[in-house]
Amino acid sequence: MERPVILWFKRDLRVQDHPALTHAARLGPVIALYIVEPELWAQPDASGRHYAFVRESLDSLRADLAGLGLPLVLRVGAAVAVLEDLRAAHGVAHLVSHEETGNLWSYARDRAVAGWARGQGVEWHELPQSGVVRRLRSRDAWHGQREAFMRAPTVPPARAVRAVDVAGAALPEAAMLGLDDPCPMRQKGGRGAAIRALDSFLTTRGETYQRAMSAPLTGARACSRLSPHLVFGTLSLREAVQAGRDAPTGRGADWARAMRSFQARLAWRDHFMQKLEDEPAIEQRCLHPAYEALRRRIPDPVRLGAWSRGETGLPFVDACMRSLIATGWLNFRMRSMLMAVASYHLWLDWRSTGPVLARVFTDYEPGIHWPQVQMQSGTTGMNTIRIYNPVKQGLDQDPTGAFTRRWLPELEAVPDAFLQRPWDWPEAARLLDRAYPAPVVDHVEAARTAREVVWACRRAHRGDAETARIVTRHASRKRPRRAARPDRQLNLDL
Repeated sequence: MERPVILWFKRDLRVQDHPALTHAARLGPVIALYIVEPELWAQPDASGRHYAFVRESLDSLRADLAGLGLPLVLRVGAAVAVLEDLRAAHGVAHLVSHEETGNLWSYARDRAVAGWARGQGVEWHELPQSGVVRRLRSRDAWHGQREAFMRAPTVPPARAVRAVDVAGAALPEAAMLGLDDPCPMRQKGGRGAAIRALDSFLTTRGETYQRAMSAPLTGARACSRLSPHLVFGTLSLREAVQAGRDAPTGRGADWARAMRSFQARLAWRDHFMQKLEDEPAIEQRCLHPAYEALRRRIPDPVRLGAWSRGETGLPFVDACMRSLIATGWLNFRMRSMLMAVASYHLWLDWRSTGPVLARVFTDYEPGIHWPQVQMQSGTTGMNTIRIYNPVKQGLDQDPTGAFTRRWLPELEAVPDAFLQRPWDWPEAARLLDRAYPAPVVDHVEAARTAREVVWACRRAHRGDAETARIVTRHASRKRPRRAARPDRQLNLDL
């Protein structure tokens, strides 16, 4: 009698282009398993909006698996305990899953699972599902390795899957896990939503992608909006890459530029995830250790609270934060601004602000989030230090004021000329610290001070051995076509 195989779904909630599903079907009868891990959902970077998206995606996955004759088995508990229970009851010989670049908690959990598998004689097969390379030896060859994966044909759903009759559990309600942040305005999960977003982007919305992505109002439509689907795996990255490459040509210069930008950002997604894969500890420590003492680890509670709620008194910053809290999404340039203002103007350590953003991003991807949080905080030792002017960003990216006014209705009476700097409005006294807070800092003076301190640290360690190590291990090998303007940010608007 063939011993069954556990197919462990994690953040790969689909059946299309799912190498692990196909591999499991070849090994024997399959137990398709998803584990709700209470400890995972208790982590400081987890939130109710993430769980709500996962629940919707599990409903979709269950239906797609049923079409293959395979029930989805839900279990609640610690992964090792759940897996051991199934092994003991059913004589499991193999565990199959995709490789995951998650947070430090999931990394520790996977190490525990690996130890369990070795101890019980269960063979764990981990398969890649993106361009991230496990145990990468050198960045020099990484681009070619990624490209080979993206060019390989997508994997169709396995046809002949033998199922094992296994009892499952009910999917817990969010409240049972202590989660109370459903975010009704967020994007919805599931394979159908992923395909609709991909199709609409490649046929209509994507035309203005390159020129509209930087503003929050236009970016909401022009960006692909695939990011949460890539995070939780309702769509594979390879599917997105190949669909973009197969999009019709000859539609004009805007489309051509848009598709090039789209492909570049999909590649940058893997580039940043590779950083965390190679050095998981950067979720908790500065990439360059010289920056550990730059800011106080214990944050100023007033500044942190004001920033977290969108009440800094800097209108465009507050509008962006309130929009993000309400919708779970914000275009990348404005995400960068939020992080930079927290790090430079408010002088908050990234380890106190990073989890705040992780919880409100429906598309929180640890492999992008933590390298980017550090990049926008100036603690990598190799990236350009960029300090946004929040007033200028408001004028540039929301020139009509429509976005700011939508999210800050208390500024209704402020004339357009003073919308991004209401403290200069002659009637500011009847507004500030009444309907709307006065700025928590003088943004000009705060930026000047931050620039001096960060650049002093940068100069002191420029060219040292640790900086050289970081560049060798993490820097892109692709040369930029031209130097970026000082205020330009890398955009990952997905």
